[in-house]
Amino acid sequence: MDESLYHRATSRQGAGGEGLPEGLSLLKMMMVVTLILIIASIATPFYRTAVVRARQAVLADHLYTLRYLIERFTADDGRSPMHLEELVEKGYLGRLPTDPFTGSNETWQEVQETSPPSPTQKYLGIMDVRSGSDGIALDGTPYSTW
Repeated sequence: MDESLYHRATSRQGAGGEGLPEGLSLLKMMMVVTLILIIASIATPFYRTAVVRARQAVLADHLYTLRYLIERFTADDGRSPMHLEELVEKGYLGRLPTDPFTGSNETWQEVQETSPPSPTQKYLGIMDVRSGSDGIALDGTPYSTW
């Protein structure tokens, strides 16, 4: 086979017919990788903050729902629930939601009543619920005080 035919078949030709080098040089590849690493290092803190904000939104929604259902149970039944599982037993909830920071539905902190809400009620039920997480929110407040 003629050497010039082989060279023409295996090399890329530019607009003017001159041969272009194959692939990227090591310097160009290092510049591309460096740019990707710089962009990733800038984006990572924003991503982590977005994940924490999403978990906080889920926690706030779960707490709102649980508190609303405790009030509704108390209004319907004339007494406060003894524990959160009673909301599930009576059909107010399908199942207890999971605390997004502890990853469990068994870590909710039930706040007991200090006095019965009515004279006919003889026992103390729960009046509030809080997260069982010992973490600190982005605004500096502990999740257990929400």
